[in-house]
Amino acid sequence: MDMDEDFQPPSPGEGGGGGGDQNALPLSENEENIRGLLASARQLIDQGKPSLALQAVVTAVKSNGGEVAVMQTLNRAREIYRNKVRESAAAEELASLFAECAISQAEPPLLRNNNNDTRMDALGDVMQPAGGSILAKSGRMQVVLDAFADGSSFICLQCGGLVSNLRREEHFAYWCCQN
Repeated sequence: MDMDEDFQPPSPGEGGGGGGDQNALPLSENEENIRGLLASARQLIDQGKPSLALQAVVTAVKSNGGEVAVMQTLNRAREIYRNKVRESAAAEELASLFAECAISQAEPPLLRNNNNDTRMDALGDVMQPAGGSILAKSGRMQVVLDAFADGSSFICLQCGGLVSNLRREEHFAYWCCQN
């Protein structure tokens, strides 16, 4: 079947009617037809033809309850879809807020200010324990500020050194002069 073809409902005996369980109650011709339509819809979905599958489901609903049943079913489907979209948008907004909170908690308050003098004062106090950072002593304090600000490094509170986050454990185990 092509997507442009009109859906042809199966004839009453075809499409997975009541030929299975011998103990089942006999199905009316309409119920058998509905089962066939729904089985056809599943096959169409598997074949990648959702429009034709929807047409089969609508035909099944219409044969069971008429136009009113079709409208009720479509309205219910629309309502469920809108609720899912709202829930998804709310979840994304909540995740975004949590991310902003995590970022703001990760940055020390004094470093959020774009004023370099304030940053220097804040970092200067931290870097005093061992006489300051080698980078700071050599006039490259901006390197320290940039590495700390982008989150790739941290300033050791024990020795005042600028250390890559990837080498945190090694720093404390082997290099920090305060251990």
